[in-house]
Amino acid sequence: MIKMLHSYWAYLVFLMMIIATANALIKHFGKKEYTPKDFRIALFTLIVSHIQLLIGIVLWFAQDYFGELSVGEVMKNSALRSNAVEHPIAMILAVAFITIGYSKHKKKLTSAGKLKPLAIFYTLALILVLAKIPWSIWF
Repeated sequence: MIKMLHSYWAYLVFLMMIIATANALIKHFGKKEYTPKDFRIALFTLIVSHIQLLIGIVLWFAQDYFGELSVGEVMKNSALRSNAVEHPIAMILAVAFITIGYSKHKKKLTSAGKLKPLAIFYTLALILVLAKIPWSIWF
């Protein structure tokens, strides 16, 4: 059940990350004004990504990767290493980037000042997610 929820919720997170990143980049480079809609997009992306992280942490503990295997055995197996170590670390960093970008943008007063941290940090988060999504499972 948790794995299914984590898998389906990931589609929403991925969609919101693409929308938020594209929105921030287009508006930043187009020198457009920051609007309440931009705030809602950034906030919703922050919320869904944090929920996904919490579901992922529960799933990681439920999987018990290190229960029967040693750390060395997990690290030698590339598929297991990807699921147990690389994917979780990349996703934690991605959510951290989203959180940093959102926090920095709230402190700024101008449209350019608000859109720049969103564009930078949401782009970094999207790159990390694209790099570590288990694409073979997705399609």
